[in-house]
Amino acid sequence: MNNFDFRPQLQRGIAIPAHPLALDAQRRLDERRQRALARYYIAAGVGGLAVGVHTTQFAIRDPQVGLFRPVLELAKEELDRAAKPLVRIAGICGVTKQAVAEAGLLNELGYHAGLLSLGAMRDASEDELIAHCRAVAEIIPVIGFYLQPSVGGRVLRQSFWRRFAEIENVIAIKIAPFNRYQTIDVVRAVIEAGRDDIALYSGNDDSIVADFVTPFRFGGKERRIVGGLLGHWSVWTLRAVELLERCRNDDATPELLRLGVEVTDCNAAFFDAANGFSGCIAGLHEVLRRQGLLGGLWCLDEHETMSPGQLAEIDRVYHAYPHLHDDEFVARHRDEWLR
Repeated sequence: MNNFDFRPQLQRGIAIPAHPLALDAQRRLDERRQRALARYYIAAGVGGLAVGVHTTQFAIRDPQVGLFRPVLELAKEELDRAAKPLVRIAGICGVTKQAVAEAGLLNELGYHAGLLSLGAMRDASEDELIAHCRAVAEIIPVIGFYLQPSVGGRVLRQSFWRRFAEIENVIAIKIAPFNRYQTIDVVRAVIEAGRDDIALYSGNDDSIVADFVTPFRFGGKERRIVGGLLGHWSVWTLRAVELLERCRNDDATPELLRLGVEVTDCNAAFFDAANGFSGCIAGLHEVLRRQGLLGGLWCLDEHETMSPGQLAEIDRVYHAYPHLHDDEFVARHRDEWLR
């Protein structure tokens, strides 16, 4: 199923959760729970998975950790078992030598595209960045990634995105600067490049609904952000799939915009916005722990955990927005996924 034509599905717009990393109390890979997470997302109706990305923890690539390939292989095995073909995306990081090697591994394992992080090239010039992107795109279809600086990204000018959009094997862009000015830079660049075939995906976890219901018009041409590739969607995923479908079919009514505020309020708790996102991965783990999908909050870095007050915030949004969680769905199938 990994050879299906994934591009029409990606261009139509799908829900793609960023896959977390399941560890045990000794901070070793918990294979059973790692598989259960993938099964949860597939059962929730997602259109694809993104593995080896920020939510999976970039440190899986460290030689002393050595989990990049094993995590990708586990996700591949679960995707192979899915009843329908899904889009397979994995993160690509590092300077050009590392990024090219990771792209080759993705090809070997049958992934469709690489989500290209430029965080390791914070001091590179625009010309160097474009050369780097072209080198990776020669190996595998590329999804651009505008990652906010507070979690390892860098500011990328509109001129970069204009040139990036001219690379033939670029198929999508995840827009995740958490910044409306920079979001507009990306959309305008793609329109100006005349690339109707580049799918636009929201990674702006603070404005998910607004991204989906906003028509972006520049130079007489209009584009929409068609799907989401989101860390936020690694939790309460059934509702995320439903939300995307609702945004696709409904106008930007006051009710829908109000729901968008509720989603953002939840994200502030999960992602620890009050503390500069320092507890963002542990916050997602806490939601999955409550549902019984993870055994604890453990991250590869033993110092990475929830911030003071974050647990109370998660309690608050859990009680304030019961219509946004999928606890009943998870409870009904959890034992099956954990088998």
